[in-house]
Amino acid sequence: MTKDELVAKIADASKTPKTQVNKMLKATLAEITKALKKGDKVSFVGFGTFVTAKRAKRIGRNPQTGEKLTIPATTVPKFKPGKQLREAVTKRRR
Repeated sequence: MTKDELVAKIADASKTPKTQVNKMLKATLAEITKALKKGDKVSFVGFGTFVTAKRAKRIGRNPQTGEKLTIPATTVPKFKPGKQLREAVTKRRR
């Protein structure tokens, strides 16, 4: 599902104009991003939690040349699904 498809579904379900839903979704994503930049976690009970994790510096290889290279340490965003989301997805597969 794309962002536009999500906006359309939310607009239909809430009977709200797509432009308003799009603004709200953009604002929501911007606030989640700001919180993660500060190192905070963002939790939605039952859905999941957005967190950041640190990756240590490591040695990698260039797949074309086989040459070793150093991959620098970095902070990456992660998502941990909540119990209700996990159960909903698991039940769907069965």
